[in-house]
Amino acid sequence: MRRTEEKKRGLNKNLDTKKALAKYQRLVEILKSFDGLLVAFSGGVDSSLLLKAAADSGVKVLAVTVDSPIYHRQEINNALKIARKLGVPFRLVKSDDYLREDFKKNDLLRCYHCKLAIFSRLKEIARKEGLSAVVEGSNLDDERDYRPGRRALAELGIRSPLKEAGLGKSEIRFLAKSFGLPNWDQPANACLATRIPYGQPVELKWLERIAAGENFLRKMGFSQVRLRHHGELARIEVWPEELSLVISQPNREKIVRRLKQLGWKYVAFDLEGYRTGSLNPGGLKT
Repeated sequence: MRRTEEKKRGLNKNLDTKKALAKYQRLVEILKSFDGLLVAFSGGVDSSLLLKAAADSGVKVLAVTVDSPIYHRQEINNALKIARKLGVPFRLVKSDDYLREDFKKNDLLRCYHCKLAIFSRLKEIARKEGLSAVVEGSNLDDERDYRPGRRALAELGIRSPLKEAGLGKSEIRFLAKSFGLPNWDQPANACLATRIPYGQPVELKWLERIAAGENFLRKMGFSQVRLRHHGELARIEVWPEELSLVISQPNREKIVRRLKQLGWKYVAFDLEGYRTGSLNPGGLKT
């Protein structure tokens, strides 16, 4: 059965739009309660809606995007464009936290160590700028996945206003579309280190290889892509209904050729298709 375009894009035709708009107003009211905001801005749809609401709240706002090899370069470029569109001051902060040993060893707390380092730095920027709170874009649906980074956010007192307002992903996409945000249907993304199984060290060369491979696959027209790194083997996840595009000629030959050029010896297509957290240990929750 083929996925409808609405479902593929994260929309729900049965969505209660009035309730979603009411939640947005609740979000704006939450943000109004702060004496200045630093928005951790990835350029994704969640943090874009959060930044839009922060701008609507009327408080002083600074959008900060972390520039690191663990993120796709296009995401960073998109963040700058959206901050300009919303008229919000924007700052790009370079990070070398991917070089930290507690991150590189890639144990089950990798995300915790990363978030702790990055958000500690964002808190310091907020303090120097006289902003009372650092906010980030986790939503209600994120509770379903293994996300040890939540522990770091709690320890540092980082707020997640989308979640506090009761907003889930489908509502966020609806609101982003309603407000004319250009990335309302942007596929979900995550740090590139999530493509490397726990226990395999995270190395810069792997991050660069994964980014190049995913960029190539996206340019071929796949709407959602994950390229999982298993040593000599690259495992490709796309939406199940797009698997036929992967294995049809000449696409199959092009994909295999390019990924081998990037350094993988074997190329595999995951018949189960794309799903969030496919490398997470079964049953793990935070």
